[in-house]
Amino acid sequence: MIKKPWAGRFKKGTHKVAEKFSASIDFDQRLYKEDIEGSIAHATMLANEGIILKKEADKIIKGLKQIENEIKAGKFPFSVEFEDIHLNIEKRLIEKIGDVGGKIHTARSRNDQIALDMRLYLRKEIVEITTLIEIISGRLVELSEKNIDAMIPLYTHVQRGQPILLSHQLMALYEMLKRDRARYIDCLKRVNVMPLGAGAGAGTTFPINRKLVAKLLDFPGVTDNSIDTVSDRDFIIEFISTSATLMMHLSRISEEFVLWSTKEFDFVDLGDEFTTGSSIMPQKRNPDMAELIRGKTGRVYGNQVTILTIMKGLPFSYNRDMQEDKEPMFDTVDTVKACLEVLSEMLNSIKFKHDNMKKALNEGFITATDVADYLSRKGLPFRQSHEVTGNIVSYAEEKGLELMDLDISEFRKFSKLFEEDLYNFITLDGSIESRKSHGGTAKKNVVKMIKLAKKEIASW
Repeated sequence: MIKKPWAGRFKKGTHKVAEKFSASIDFDQRLYKEDIEGSIAHATMLANEGIILKKEADKIIKGLKQIENEIKAGKFPFSVEFEDIHLNIEKRLIEKIGDVGGKIHTARSRNDQIALDMRLYLRKEIVEITTLIEIISGRLVELSEKNIDAMIPLYTHVQRGQPILLSHQLMALYEMLKRDRARYIDCLKRVNVMPLGAGAGAGTTFPINRKLVAKLLDFPGVTDNSIDTVSDRDFIIEFISTSATLMMHLSRISEEFVLWSTKEFDFVDLGDEFTTGSSIMPQKRNPDMAELIRGKTGRVYGNQVTILTIMKGLPFSYNRDMQEDKEPMFDTVDTVKACLEVLSEMLNSIKFKHDNMKKALNEGFITATDVADYLSRKGLPFRQSHEVTGNIVSYAEEKGLELMDLDISEFRKFSKLFEEDLYNFITLDGSIESRKSHGGTAKKNVVKMIKLAKKEIASW
């Protein structure tokens, strides 16, 4: 039987069933780099403060680097009996360099050690995620510029509403992702705080230098309360919450592409590389990658509920329930990165069908709002303008005509305010270019949006 670090207190060993049930090494072994990085910084500090000898620290650091190479090479003997990544590495270190290896655990606990590992891990992953968001944001801006003159219906309630520029809609997606990026960067401020030195929760009697460890690990500051330090998982909760919002946005983007790729819309070709066929219907081209992004959103929502439920009833400070925080964190990282990677590549292959988009604008009385606005500019209160325009739409619908097909004399049956200049406002170009309010769909506005976005991306 392998002797546990706490064996002195117990007369019997851990039952095999309990040992297997409580082990986390199957999933927390992916924190090995962070665990070793933190241990090297800790050993350096212990030697610097005279808590251990420099030659002991050198031996420990050399052994830790050898262990890292073993893990990278797939030669490390991970053991369930040693429960987690911390004990597996520490026991292997003692095997390699002798009892001096046990000094690495001086002035620390697994409680503050795991908090450090997860913070080191998350800050790296947040940087990678924000980089992927930046790449997608850049591609949306490129697509907007490339399709600057293409028109598309603006849909509300999935019904054609008004004509807009496709580039305007693509820039709306950019705005969503820009907010997501900002949330991750803000989250990073609370992730990037150094927890080591809190011990089990009360601090330590050793004269440690926490600020030195923070400097070695490139943390801008240290946590201020040892109890909160080992109790806190807010940084994981915030990360998963931020990720859930991002996934909601990715799901909405995906849904748009799913709709647009149907024959009913036929606005976009997602490319063979990001669609699949049917095993029974040979004509099918299914937008599976977009659908999977939409589906995987639920995983991240589930992870958010999981971590909140784990933490909701816990007393201070550390509780073993908190071992369950890592799997939802890891799964969220993996899911978000996979979705961002596939969407990024899909945007490279996407092709918009401008003619089909414009054809959709020629049906459905899509410039009816412009007729109502025209009457309002002539002095008629908007509610009356709305009613008059609704009567005109009903009239045109009965005759099987669009608004542009009506003669001015027909318009004047409903209001004497109509004049020939009406046709300048109810064309597709006229409708789009008249929406010059800040953030509106007029081309001049969208060009400004693109120009500003390029500056923002360059500053990232």
